[in-house]
Amino acid sequence: MSGERETVLELRDLEVSFKLKGGGVFKAVRGVSFSIYKGETFGLVGESGSGKTSIGRAIVRINGASSGSILYKGREISGRIPKELDREVVRKIQMIFQDPMASLNERAKVDYIVSEGLYNIGVKRTEEERRAMVAKALLEVGLLPEFASRFPHEFSGGQRQRIGIARALIMEPELVVADEPISALDVSIRAQVLNLLSAIQRAKGLTYLFIAHDLSVVRFITDRIAVINKGEIVELAETEELFRNPLHPYTRALISAIPQPDPLVERKKVVTVYDPKCHDYSTDKPAWTDVGGGHFVLANAKEADAYRERIASGR
Repeated sequence: MSGERETVLELRDLEVSFKLKGGGVFKAVRGVSFSIYKGETFGLVGESGSGKTSIGRAIVRINGASSGSILYKGREISGRIPKELDREVVRKIQMIFQDPMASLNERAKVDYIVSEGLYNIGVKRTEEERRAMVAKALLEVGLLPEFASRFPHEFSGGQRQRIGIARALIMEPELVVADEPISALDVSIRAQVLNLLSAIQRAKGLTYLFIAHDLSVVRFITDRIAVINKGEIVELAETEELFRNPLHPYTRALISAIPQPDPLVERKKVVTVYDPKCHDYSTDKPAWTDVGGGHFVLANAKEADAYRERIASGR
């Protein structure tokens, strides 16, 4: 099914490294490969520090790629690229940041914050046209156009995140990288923001890369999920398939830690702790393997056979 769909974004053996102060290099992302198809919501899940945000920031060209490549609609956008392509990427790939307070300029009014991208791409518009675009973007995220004359500190966390979403939408993007867009929000308004993102996606035909550490959230909004651990993708499958048949021990550990709404069930819950020593890779090295139906897992030959048996038996 996925082979017939249009690929919007493709990562091939992506590595992202950072120089350490005392010398040396830290590899935050190691050999990551996946594709995102037009109109889908692709989830990227893992613990804090697993490399999720580094991947998102590399896609929008905030972080550079150490090696490997990032392709947008078949054209490489990592490394040095022509100015015209760079402008297209800036417009067509937008990011919603995790902290709605830190990502908004406190000294600027909402009018400028939302339209900042329009100024940067250098397309000439009249002030009347620009204001109309800001008003439309604010309405699309459930805010009143008159809010444009206010400052970020006058809004709640949920409203600030809606401003961040409006800032992305005004550019009319095709791909939105949502970096933990609800983790800094009150639990009571998280569902509102998730529903808003889903409604906008349906209305505009957007494609999302949804980055999160909470599997219960990504189950609600995503079509496929990739699980990342210490910079490596360890499992990738359609969302319900991943929850029905979690194969990699790290994925099973993440799912076991999901809070249960029933206090009696939560009390009896047994949380699995992932221990990398459970793998014996001394002679049989792991490889990225399709164990059936587009369910990929990082496994050696022995593990892959066991995973196939588990899927066949429905365990």
